[in-house]
Amino acid sequence: MSVSKVILPPAMLGMLGGGQLGRFFVIAAHEMGYKVTVLDPDANSPAGRIADVHLCAKYDDVAALKQMAETCLAVTTEFENVPAATLETLAQTVPVRPSAQSVAVAQHRVSEKSFLKNAGLPVAPFAVIRSETDLPDDGSDLYPAILKVARFGYDGKGQARVVDQTQAKEAFARFSQEECVLEKMLELDYEVSVVLARDAHGQVMSFPTSENSHLNGILDVCVVPARGSDAVSHQAQKLAISVAEKLDYTGVLGVEFFVCGGKLLVNEIAPRPHNSGHYTLDACVTDQFEQQVRVMTGLPLGSARQHSAAVMVNILGDVWPNGGQSEPAWHLALNNPQLKMHLYGKHEARAGRKMGHFTVLNPSRDEAIKCAMQVREALNIGA
Repeated sequence: MSVSKVILPPAMLGMLGGGQLGRFFVIAAHEMGYKVTVLDPDANSPAGRIADVHLCAKYDDVAALKQMAETCLAVTTEFENVPAATLETLAQTVPVRPSAQSVAVAQHRVSEKSFLKNAGLPVAPFAVIRSETDLPDDGSDLYPAILKVARFGYDGKGQARVVDQTQAKEAFARFSQEECVLEKMLELDYEVSVVLARDAHGQVMSFPTSENSHLNGILDVCVVPARGSDAVSHQAQKLAISVAEKLDYTGVLGVEFFVCGGKLLVNEIAPRPHNSGHYTLDACVTDQFEQQVRVMTGLPLGSARQHSAAVMVNILGDVWPNGGQSEPAWHLALNNPQLKMHLYGKHEARAGRKMGHFTVLNPSRDEAIKCAMQVREALNIGA
């Protein structure tokens, strides 16, 4: 069902998923005057705890979906692993942004890579692995490579680096011989991403290109604007918009890129706001979560203009002392007048779990980087 008219406050909006992305959506919707129903099976979900209504149920729960369809005027999602059937069910009665078709492409690596390749977008060499016999021989130029499970892999999970067929077979066995993608490991210059919003009329508002670094497969630091060449940043914007157009996408979309030898390759797409877009909360006229609200309610997109250089640093559960029994030394961060702290309200700190982030703003990108790295070290992030 399409958005036939603008949905205005105080309408009830629906969010599938209760993590930090859903929490930021609830905050943005509340600030704009909307109410939010969150569907998430976790009673302690960060978004559910601040929503007007928290349906604590599975994503295919018939009664919960019925209630959401009857009370919400539009529905969106905060992560790509919500069953496509759930989105299709809700779309029969309420507008759902993004569509089930778009989410289905992004939630399955084989579908995602095949879509990108068939759309003529640049991607790293890869092979689809459905059985052990699909694994290339040692002479293949795909090695060294990364074997990635087709579904439910994120933040470095469900991935293994392999240098030959023997290692690939061992990794494939560890992944219970689930369908995988074997992707050639490339020598990277750096990594970037673009977050954009595309509305139901095809209008696009793209945020500035972010330069990203990862630690143990998890996003660690984002620098915006990216330090690479302007030509690469502009090309990333164009390619990201092309991805959205070819996918006929409606919603907020994150597109990750590898930069290899000065050329861009599309790595992954995320049919939702993206971790690398968190800097927009503090550094842009409109943040990615307000854009998500605007798209699903039919409002015009907000300005994506960046007004300050920004460096965002993820805070993982690893920095909580004594296995999460004590709090980090927050004063070492909060004493900085140019730092914006965002903690997600998760009830348990665990190693590798995203617990929050901070963003340092400064007219000078170099000064923002310097300050952010000092705070990162003081909090023992990455230690």
